[in-house]
Amino acid sequence: MHTVKIHAPAELNFADPILHLWYPDLNLSPKEFEPEGTDDFGPVFNLSLKRNFFCFKFADRAGGNRIWEKEERCYGQHLGPEVWTVVRNNEVYPVRPEKPVGSTAEFYAEIRPFIHPGQYIPDTDLSGSNPTMLGANFLTDGSTVFGLFHPRAAQVYVVGDFNDWQSPYHAAPDQKKFLKMKLYYGYQNEPNIWLLRTSLPEPGKKGKSHYKFLVIGGVPLTEDRRPVRYVQDPYARRYGSDYNHNNCEIIDPTTYIWNDMLWRTTPVDELIIYELNVYGFTDQDPRVPQEIAGTFRGIIHRIEEGYFNELGVTALALMPTSEAPTRLGPTRLGYDPCGFMTIERDFGSCDDFRVLVDTAHQHGLSVIVDQVFNHTSNTFNPLWEMIDDGTHGGFYFSGSTPWGNRVATEKEIVQNMLIDACKMFIREYHIDGFRFDATHSSWLDHSLLHNLACQIKDKGFKRDCILIAENLPNEPDLNLEGYNGYAQWCDPFHDKVKALLREGVYQEWTDDSPNNLGSIFYFCRDYYAAHTNNVINYVESHDENSVPFEVATRGDGLVGDPAKERKSRLGLFATMVALGQPMIYMGQEFGVDRPRNRIDLNWPEFLKKSTYHQWAAGLISLRRRYRGLRVSGYNPAAEGKFHWLLGPWLKTERGGGKRIIGWYTTPNENPWEQILVMLNFEPFDAEVQLEFPQPGYWVKLADIDRVEDIPPFGENSVASFTTIKAEGRPLNFILPSSSAFIYKWESPLAGVV
Repeated sequence: MHTVKIHAPAELNFADPILHLWYPDLNLSPKEFEPEGTDDFGPVFNLSLKRNFFCFKFADRAGGNRIWEKEERCYGQHLGPEVWTVVRNNEVYPVRPEKPVGSTAEFYAEIRPFIHPGQYIPDTDLSGSNPTMLGANFLTDGSTVFGLFHPRAAQVYVVGDFNDWQSPYHAAPDQKKFLKMKLYYGYQNEPNIWLLRTSLPEPGKKGKSHYKFLVIGGVPLTEDRRPVRYVQDPYARRYGSDYNHNNCEIIDPTTYIWNDMLWRTTPVDELIIYELNVYGFTDQDPRVPQEIAGTFRGIIHRIEEGYFNELGVTALALMPTSEAPTRLGPTRLGYDPCGFMTIERDFGSCDDFRVLVDTAHQHGLSVIVDQVFNHTSNTFNPLWEMIDDGTHGGFYFSGSTPWGNRVATEKEIVQNMLIDACKMFIREYHIDGFRFDATHSSWLDHSLLHNLACQIKDKGFKRDCILIAENLPNEPDLNLEGYNGYAQWCDPFHDKVKALLREGVYQEWTDDSPNNLGSIFYFCRDYYAAHTNNVINYVESHDENSVPFEVATRGDGLVGDPAKERKSRLGLFATMVALGQPMIYMGQEFGVDRPRNRIDLNWPEFLKKSTYHQWAAGLISLRRRYRGLRVSGYNPAAEGKFHWLLGPWLKTERGGGKRIIGWYTTPNENPWEQILVMLNFEPFDAEVQLEFPQPGYWVKLADIDRVEDIPPFGENSVASFTTIKAEGRPLNFILPSSSAFIYKWESPLAGVV
């Protein structure tokens, strides 16, 4: 016979409780048992059975009418001779479950005076119930608060090198060293947050800062069939150096002294984004000391050298900085995260990251971090089955994506965690904004993005936070009110320009016809965007072939270096002049020839292409200097700021039926701000008729081969032989094959005798 004592929870409030028992694999009649008594937990049922596996539920006879509880549970002998149950789930626990001792709001009131202004104590709860205090957080009084969300656990312990990893499941348990957590009402006012405030570890004490949580119940069985698991903290800021154990490391974010008090995040309409991989950007750079190459410090070195300032970009978009299990190498992109709050150990310390951001700000550069919220790594995945609720992968997952298991972003509590991650990066690392990976509604629930924007921008956590979505194909619901919505990587612009450059079909879905040419240069307003702020234009990214590589796949005379370089320049030119915000990918400023998903850069080879780099930097400088190259708004044409000159839909002499586009801008009443732009994607010279918007001298600032600004940034003037004198009548103009031009109006008196 097998005997087992089952504890029912007093919270059932049954006047006449019974235990209803059946064997799911046998066609036998159910049995009912009455309690043999009641203890301080609730009714107690002592069973003596022939079989060691059965299912059961509780009911109240209530005068002969059965009132059933909603949960059905199953018992196996591996759980031991005495088990406990709770009302809120169907778990059967081998230990007595903790009862809630209060709310997290009450706990928070006690610690609030000891929170340092430079640290983020997690507080997001979309239901508005309670702050959470998850993770491991030092307080100014020397204590540490540990917090874990786990709605199905019976007991939770903090274990670490500061208490010799002691718990009831240690090989030699020492109860005096146990750090047992207490259960509190937290999310949605349910008992699901475990908290502990302790004097351990001592802040700043070396070698005593690694920890995990030991969870009993609500987790998969171990090899010896115990529902016990050591879990990593989802809110860990960093993992320790031991890659076998991956212990979490307690980080004090308040010891770094910031120097960016006067910094202001770059406005969206002034963004010129440079996407880079932390490892790949400097790993093969001979100008970076070997000991810091491929790390945060390597990028700091390049910032301090003035590389990005010389290039002229205004924001660094870092590919994922979160911990990822893949080894470093030329294809190591980092889009397989195993933590949303963690910093990649291979890149450096948390303070190294702070120095990077601080240094960037001191050099006028915003920093945007790539967040991968749609899936996690399948190799090392701390969230997988951390909360075993009977679904595949557990509480944090729902379904799959092409890249890994899909994070359950439709769940409000999961959203709380992801919003907390962004808040932590803002508060503790002074991050300016985020780019969110693969956010199409097929892979990520858009309520997360809407709630995130509300929590961070609308509620004032960081009103100027830059929010960018890789939402391909683009969807309009992320526009919000337009100016304050998400900027999106612009799929129509990328695909159409790539098709035009390769003179053929791109990826079997976009052709190089003149159709929609105006739309993609006018911030894709016809496709999805409500405002120019909703658009990030690009022709290269980590996920796409570089232009030289792409056009060469077409063949037909595009495999030679001169043709590839010309197309590359035309692509960069188009990116810089189109309405919206431009983005380039590391190496694009040298016309790198590279397939998608490669992060290795041949810097020695790049340096031989200095003329390309100088041209690219000059083009970027024009974008920054002239408002007419970055007009913005809901509809600049309707506002009189934007005017078409050339286009496939116009008359033949104005580009009709051809892959030709041209416009001029009048961003304000100052005639000196007028800019004229023309691009020819045809593989042949084309003659067009230009009607310059104003008589006077139009100075050529740039074409495919050269950039020459006017003083004080150049020596160009109305006296240059390339200047066009407009006299109020149409002028015939030859647009060479694969060419582009920028002209600026100057007074007839400027520099002319």
